[in-house]
Amino acid sequence: MHTDPIADMITRIRNAAHGMKESVDVPASKLKLEIADILLKEGYIKAYRVIDDSKQGLIRVALKYFNSRHVISGIERISKPGKRVYKGPQEIPTVRGGMGISIVSTSKGLMTDHKAKASNVGGELMIRVW
Repeated sequence: MHTDPIADMITRIRNAAHGMKESVDVPASKLKLEIADILLKEGYIKAYRVIDDSKQGLIRVALKYFNSRHVISGIERISKPGKRVYKGPQEIPTVRGGMGISIVSTSKGLMTDHKAKASNVGGELMIRVW
């Protein structure tokens, strides 16, 4: 049992990228599917699909490379179960001068920092990707 399944997901992605793996399997959940969808839309992963096993299911994330380097040069968990980080719409920081994204959990659902600022909504800063 993991106390932080989101941190487990991003650690699996980070480790698979360092090992130059083609894909990585992550235990499925609705929140992880939304995160994978945002990473796909922002161009950080190639694809993802849900694999049905007899348990909770798996998300197979196909990693994306460019010139033998992973597109994700860094991914980290910001808000943790022991210390939650909430920001208003004007307080959401930019990642690497706009070269990365933050994934924010808002009252309107999961979205990138750019969409949260445009929608004038704040929330919990979950993940930073660059």
